[in-house]
Amino acid sequence: MRSSPVGAITRGTTNPNRLRRCDRWLAGPHAWRLRQASAPIVVDLGYGASPVTAVELRERLRRVRADVEVVGIEIDPVRVAAAQALAGPGLSFRRGGFEIPLDGGARPVVVRAFNVLRQYDEATVPAHWDLVRSRLAPDGLFVDGTCDEIGRRAAWVALEPAGPVSLTLSWRLRGLERPSEIAERLPKALIHRNVVGEPVHRLLTDLDSAWARAAGHATYGARQRFVAAAATMREAGWPLRHPERWRLGELTVDWSAVAPGGGHG
Repeated sequence: MRSSPVGAITRGTTNPNRLRRCDRWLAGPHAWRLRQASAPIVVDLGYGASPVTAVELRERLRRVRADVEVVGIEIDPVRVAAAQALAGPGLSFRRGGFEIPLDGGARPVVVRAFNVLRQYDEATVPAHWDLVRSRLAPDGLFVDGTCDEIGRRAAWVALEPAGPVSLTLSWRLRGLERPSEIAERLPKALIHRNVVGEPVHRLLTDLDSAWARAAGHATYGARQRFVAAAATMREAGWPLRHPERWRLGELTVDWSAVAPGGGHG
């Protein structure tokens, strides 16, 4: 007999195209995980009141792997029942939580949970991280993220079976005044750590300074200004990944540099 789902029902608010920044990251630097997977199963965990994010995830990842199987998992049985009308080839919905209940004990190559753990207490985050990580395929990835209502700003932690590996910050560059404006969208594990003395606060402070120093590049557009600021950060020793994605307004840094209580010196 299946035990009760692990977790709590969230507010469930969502909007079309809200998670596009994370989706294109999954279809970009992490596309190799899908390509190499023997079973390309991807989970949209806690998709909310509307299954639109799961539908969009399937369409975006099909460009990487045509036979991808996206499974939307929700604790609320009403939401699961409402989503069934959109189920079809490569897309299904079921009730569950952080235990990731898949048929036959299948292990997903990606689990994406956006705006879910943000609604939990910070102290509970490590246990939920550990539970999801234990369910991943060997080359699997768990993405715990947060974004604004229409996806203009997003931040997410990437975790592999062995633990967290990176933090990604993504902005809509047009109209950006200071990169640190993204602080209110940090994942739960970091949002309360944006204080003096913590690595994530140092990251955002240094990024604001680099952005200010790159003001002269604004003549060529916000994109060029952001690329210049990111280059300055890397030169200063911040371990930034995927420089080819800076032009998208996306910055990925090693988790070890921003983990609470430690990080870049």
